[in-house]
Amino acid sequence: MTSEKRLISKNYYQTFMEGTENENPTKVLGELFHSEQQKVAADLSDLRFAQGEVYFLNKDYEAAIFKWENVNNELTPWALKNIADAHVALDFLEIAVEYYQAVKTDSVNLKTEVLLQLFLVYKQRGKLEMAANSIKHAVELNPDYPNVTDMARAFFEEQSDFSDAVELAVSEAVRTESISWFEVLESYIFQGHTAGMAPASFREALMTLYSLNQSRFESLLAALWRSYEQNELSLQWLKEINYLLLEINPRPSLTWKKLTKLYEETYRELMDGTILIEELSSYIPNHLTNWMKISTGQDAVIASSAVLTWNELYPVLMDETIVTDAEQLVSHSSFDRIEHDEVLGLFDSIRKWASKNGLILNEQEEWLIDELLDSNHFHLMVTGTEAVGKSELINKLLGREIANESTLATIQYKYADQMEIQAITDREVRSVADLIELDQMAEEQVLINCNMPIPFLRNHMLTLIDTPTINRKAYRSSLFAQLNLADGLLFVMDASSPLTSREMELAITIREQAPELPIHFILSDMQQNANDEAASDLLEKTTSWIQTYFQSSRVFTYRPISMHNSQAEEIEKFIQSMVQHYNPENEMPHKILHFSKQLIKLLLVKRVEMENTLLETIKWNEDMAMKLDGAVHQLRDLHEEKVQVIKENYRTIIDKMRQDLLANIPSLLVSCAKLVKEDSDFDNIHVTLNDEMNKQINDYIDDVALPKLITAIQGWLATSEVEFNDSEVALDEMAESLNQLHSEEQIRLDCDFKVLDDWHRDVDRMTSGSIQLEKINIIKSSPASQFIMKNADKLFGAIIKNKGMLQNKYKQFIQTKDYSKTAESITNTFMQQFEYFEKTLERDINMFFANPYAVLNKAEEDKQHEISANEQSLNKMQENPEIYTDPLKLFELKTRQYEWMSKEVQEYDYR
Repeated sequence: MTSEKRLISKNYYQTFMEGTENENPTKVLGELFHSEQQKVAADLSDLRFAQGEVYFLNKDYEAAIFKWENVNNELTPWALKNIADAHVALDFLEIAVEYYQAVKTDSVNLKTEVLLQLFLVYKQRGKLEMAANSIKHAVELNPDYPNVTDMARAFFEEQSDFSDAVELAVSEAVRTESISWFEVLESYIFQGHTAGMAPASFREALMTLYSLNQSRFESLLAALWRSYEQNELSLQWLKEINYLLLEINPRPSLTWKKLTKLYEETYRELMDGTILIEELSSYIPNHLTNWMKISTGQDAVIASSAVLTWNELYPVLMDETIVTDAEQLVSHSSFDRIEHDEVLGLFDSIRKWASKNGLILNEQEEWLIDELLDSNHFHLMVTGTEAVGKSELINKLLGREIANESTLATIQYKYADQMEIQAITDREVRSVADLIELDQMAEEQVLINCNMPIPFLRNHMLTLIDTPTINRKAYRSSLFAQLNLADGLLFVMDASSPLTSREMELAITIREQAPELPIHFILSDMQQNANDEAASDLLEKTTSWIQTYFQSSRVFTYRPISMHNSQAEEIEKFIQSMVQHYNPENEMPHKILHFSKQLIKLLLVKRVEMENTLLETIKWNEDMAMKLDGAVHQLRDLHEEKVQVIKENYRTIIDKMRQDLLANIPSLLVSCAKLVKEDSDFDNIHVTLNDEMNKQINDYIDDVALPKLITAIQGWLATSEVEFNDSEVALDEMAESLNQLHSEEQIRLDCDFKVLDDWHRDVDRMTSGSIQLEKINIIKSSPASQFIMKNADKLFGAIIKNKGMLQNKYKQFIQTKDYSKTAESITNTFMQQFEYFEKTLERDINMFFANPYAVLNKAEEDKQHEISANEQSLNKMQENPEIYTDPLKLFELKTRQYEWMSKEVQEYDYR
């Protein structure tokens, strides 16, 4: 045991026990201490250090501390460390930390021991950050020290500090080149503890493991790869791992199954359209290069086809050697079949992408796609350039009179238990009542789907497609669009006329459009010139021409008016053989692949259409917003006009009534002078006159003023209703004009006629019954009047004795009195509720027009929102066209890759 190992284990005292191993260490050391003490130059530090160890081992910590505190030689750092250990044993942890920190030494082992002890003390005191720092420092200082890395790993795991745990595993795996540490690292990866770490952190570990064990290297790399999937660092990982593999250059002699699968899966993900091509092009070359290097067999064909596809698009990116290797591998490969599910998945992803990005297919396009995916039926198309027995042949095959050569639509006949006929246009799928209505179909570019209980179709799992006569460009375009559905084609020609270049040109064009589509010919002889030698020569010549250009095609002669069915039976048997030899698993992938290419082109067109539609929609909405704004201004003008007219009409009535009252009430009161008689009770005449005057006023208002006012207000209500009705007519015309622009009724400018009902109710309330005004003092309304009336006998003296003269004086007083204030007071009281009603008129008229304002403002606001949303969409499309075009370009690349895989490579246009 080395000296430091004795010091670590506190067995240094045993160096003084040689020859006395069986004796008590305390006794032996005491005797030695006594002997040394007798010397002139006694050196007691070593013995004190040893005695301290013995006391410590016997749990006499205070004695141990005393001994170690008196060590003054090279063992002092160890003595300080041991003093700290003793304080730990005494549970004086803070003092222990001070002693540990006081240790100054060059010994790596002592430093390590101090750090480990500090780690344990900090951990015990709950100072976990300081504990972590201590153990990490120990690992960094002396990783080979016994148990130090194990202690660190256990602590990190206990504290769920997997960042430090992973870092420890990586550094130890690289340092020790121990497979066990790589296994620990892989376990952390599987547990998800590395997902947020920079991929470059594992580069050195992977390089080291590759040189040790390729199998473990692949396992660890695959675990890391999976951990970065669907992670924001996934592309960073991809770049890092591809650089690494280019540097490593894995030996192709090894089988890299996991890695090959990961490369293929990741390539598919890269091609899903979420990453733009400009960014993608910085990852693809290295990715494809490494993929090719590690792949074998069918996997190598897939990787090579991807290389060749990208080389067509970006030839400057791919290394010429890799491209050459890919070409040789594909050309010499026996692999020439693509999986149905893979192509179908591609096709489905195109549809989903289109739907997500608002590139909506029309009803006919959707129907064609759904029909294309029906692989259970053999789709046989029957077409021709002339109406020469085509419908007769179809009717013969179907066993009933259905087809009509005058029909301009493409008709599909399919088996179903119940008959159902549908017409499919770009905009809708609508039901067709019966075959009679079917015959009347004259629309171009319409598809008719006839589901019918026809045994011939059921027995042969056959769907029959009857196209209209192909004699116009529109029909030719429709035919080419539907060729993707067909699994076989019968081209019907007129056997009684020479083969024309137009017919042969069309047949050749069909073959160019659908190279894999089997095309066969039926020469229909409507005139049945079987015995005519010229007719026979013509048939033979036509057949020869056809077989020159279509060597694998069959040619049949069919005479519809023939008495026997042998020719029809021969054709039917041939159709049956076509169906029997049809293998959906082999044929469908190619059909779907071809249709995928067509769909991509269609979506590119729709992308342009979408932009144009947005432009048109924005312009239309802007025009509509302007019209709606104009409508609001028209409404405001109409509203203000009606407010002014209705209020002025009412004000005229109120002013006239007020003028009448102010004019007639004084006259009425003056006329009350006639009530003064010679025999009147002059002591109470003022009371009698006042009562009579109030009665006269109430009678006048009830009998004259109020009826007159009622009549006037009723007339005002009638004219107001006319004004409201005129407003409604004007607003209905405005709404109709706006709705014509919408092509549908969207805007209704209904007014609130309840306002009129409220007015009628308010007028009835104000004018019903008699008006009982509060009694007022007219005669006694002033001190002067009261004085005259009560003291008349004193004022007039002897005059009182003359009743006639007193009567005249009273009359004169009544007739000359100023009643203007009294008239004004009575008028104000009477008119108060009518004038208050006037104040509510504008508010009520506003309520009448409230809904039209709300509707127009809401419509204008909606248009502005639509304009804003459409402008944002348009700006996004115009500023970043690659957001739409790049995914479609990637879909094109995928279809091209499948063509390379199936060796159906033709010159390709990537525009």
